[in-house]
Order: sequence, then structure tokens, then C-alpha cells
Amino acid sequence: MSAMPARLPPQATSLELPKPYLLFLGDVTDAGYAKTAFGLRDWARELCIGEFGTPEATITTGLPRLTPREAHAKGARSIVIGVANTGGVLKPNWIPSLVAALEAGLDVVSGMHGRLAASPELRSAAERLGRRLIDVRRPPANLPVGTGRKRSGRRLLTVGTDCALGKKYTALAIAGALRRRGIEADFRATGQTGIMIAGSGMPMDAVVADFIAGAAEVLSPDAAADHWDVIEGQGSLFHPAYAGVSLGLLHGSQPDVLVLCHEPGRTELLGYPGFPTPPLEDAIALHLRMGSLTNPKIRCAGVSFNTSSLGPAEAKELLDRTSHAIGLPVADPMRGGAAFERLVEACLA
Repeated sequence: MSAMPARLPPQATSLELPKPYLLFLGDVTDAGYAKTAFGLRDWARELCIGEFGTPEATITTGLPRLTPREAHAKGARSIVIGVANTGGVLKPNWIPSLVAALEAGLDVVSGMHGRLAASPELRSAAERLGRRLIDVRRPPANLPVGTGRKRSGRRLLTVGTDCALGKKYTALAIAGALRRRGIEADFRATGQTGIMIAGSGMPMDAVVADFIAGAAEVLSPDAAADHWDVIEGQGSLFHPAYAGVSLGLLHGSQPDVLVLCHEPGRTELLGYPGFPTPPLEDAIALHLRMGSLTNPKIRCAGVSFNTSSLGPAEAKELLDRTSHAIGLPVADPMRGGAAFERLVEACLA
């Protein structure tokens, strides 16, 4: 799969990263915290040479396991931190591996909140070796506050019952489906992985709170009446840590259409025991209520399920049963098929 390059709106973050990539998995033992690595594997596979991690890492993307020197010999030009942990923290036990990558001739690319150059060891090694430390999660300067002004064009926002369950994948899949129908559509990235895939976007969770809605307006400017911006959601309105960015993005995106994303079987928020994921009907109702502030005509087209843990027959039965229960299309975009086509048609209705 690959993402169609988007037209760049004014002030959006534009990147030209050193490619191809070696994906760094750190010491991750839960696939949910390696979503950057999996996102690049799934949507920019042609740019990924292999993977590399510390001895503690137990997850794999299925790409060849390579040392930095082996990856460089095969053509890699940067090592991308494929981890999205709580707080976006650059962990001290990763530093020797990243220094080894610099010594092997690779630049280091990070989507973490923590700046690469804040590590004295990395900064010293990069300066000594003439290599680059590239932080993706840097919003542009001079962002405006939100205005709430109605903009031309059509907008779809993916939202979620939790983090790391398919908002980016759903947005990429829907944008691709619209283009295959001959409809003008751009994927608008709002997180580090999406920005790395698309080459442009807005690192929404790194924007100062007062400017989140304005940043979303900048990301999705006025467009032709029949043009769609398909905007990657962030966080969840139900999340005790990340609801703020979700609400600002919802208001600034001013979506005409929502698609709610959920992972069946996830009963608690990832990494937040004691915080339950909400019922689908409650999640839809809250998003419509909050989103109506800037677009009173907002509607929910349907639900996107991440059924990667289920077999085909079990997944189909669940999608059909849930769709019947809530009265909306329910699909897994990664499985495609008739259910996904119904969801796309509902977005356009």
C-alpha cells in the first residue's frame, strides 16, 4: 500500500526524509506502542529496508532483522524510531543503538516528543560524524487560533474510542477509496507516522493547546466544493490524557462526516487500566454533540473495526452483527470487501 502525496496547505509541515529506512523498535514488547513501525511497513513498505531493536524487544514487523551496518549496506539512509510510547519519551537504553546507527552512516529520524539533540551522546556523535538528527514532531511557527469559519470543500475525520486502534489506517484507506472512484481527495496527516508516510501534515499533539483548532484549520484549508480532505484523528475524547487534542482537532477540522474507529475486545484504554472503552453509541453521540459546535450538520457515516486478531469468518459475523445493531455500516478497511464499500458509500451519501 502507499499514500498519495497530498497538496501542501500553507504552513503545513513538509518533509524530505533520507530514505530508505531502517525501523527501530526500541525495547517494545506491546505492538500497540510500535504503531509508527507498523504504519510505515503497511503504507510505505517500499521505503523500509528492515528492522532493528534492543535485545529486550519482543515484537516484530516481519521485516528482515538487520544491524545498522547491514541496513546501510543494503541502501538504508536513516533509522526511524518506530515507537510511539506514552509521553513520546526517548529512553536512555536506546541511545547506544542509535549511536551505533549514526556510526554506521545512518541519520536518525524521530517522531517522539523528546528532541534527539537533547541527548548529549546523540548530539556529540552526530556532530562528530556529520550525520543529521531529524525531529518530525515540530509544528510550524506562527499558527493562528481557531476561527470556526465555515470553509469550502468536504471533510472527513476519523475518531476513536481509544488511541492506537486504526484512525490513521482508516483515513488512508478511505482517501484511497475515494481517489479510486475519481474523487479529488487528500489524506491529511496529524501525527508523526502519518507525516512520515505522506511527507506533509501537522503534528497536532505537539501544538500548544490554544492553537490546536487553528492548526487543524491550516491543515485543511478552503478547497473546491467536491474536494475531500480525509483527516487522521488523534487520541480519544474518552482518554484521560489525550482528550484535549482530540477535541481541538474535532473543532478545527470542522468535519462533515465522522468515522468512528474501535478495536473489538479492547475493554480498557491501552495503558490505562480502570478506564473502560465506551459503547459505540455513546462514542458516536458525544462526537456529534461536540463536533456540532463548528459544523451543525456533522454526521457519522459508520464505524471502522480493527479485526486483525480475528479470523475471516469471525470478523465478517461481527461486522454484520454490529452493523445491524447500530444501524450504520461497520467495516474493517484492511479487509476491504462489500462492508468497506458500504462504509465509503455512506461517507459520500
